[in-house]
Amino acid sequence: MSKDRTETNWRKSSYSGTQENCVEVAFAGRHVLLRDSKNPAAGHLAVSAGAFHAFANENPLRRA
Repeated sequence: MSKDRTETNWRKSSYSGTQENCVEVAFAGRHVLLRDSKNPAAGHLAVSAGAFHAFANENPLRRA
């Protein structure tokens, strides 16, 4: 992941509207980057695309 993070296309959920309290997501090859929209300079968390897909598609109602 050598790409300069200033060039990364960060996105925030359309469900967030105009709120600033949300997580931003960027796709970087085989990784997904996550950061706090209120403090983007604090850094980011990188997870595998597979792990992010599993997390994003988790349905808590299936456990009931």
